[in-house]
Amino acid sequence: MTKADIVAKISEKLGMEKNEVQATVETFMDEVKNSLESGDNVYLRGFGSFIIKTRAEKTGRNISKNTTIKIPAHNIPAFKPAKVFVEGVKTNVDIK
Repeated sequence: MTKADIVAKISEKLGMEKNEVQATVETFMDEVKNSLESGDNVYLRGFGSFIIKTRAEKTGRNISKNTTIKIPAHNIPAFKPAKVFVEGVKTNVDIK
């Protein structure tokens, strides 16, 4: 599912104009991104949490030059689904 699909479904369900829904979805995503970039996690009860994870420093390999490189510690955004969300997926999605 794409962002356009989400906008279309919300627009259809709520009877709103697609451009209004598009603006709302874009604003939501911007707020989540801005919160994470400023170091704050975002908690959505019943859905999940957008959190910042810290990756430790590690040693990697540059295969093309056959050298060892140091990868510094860094933060990455992550999503942690709520238990209700995980259980819904477990029970409703068939194993492929």
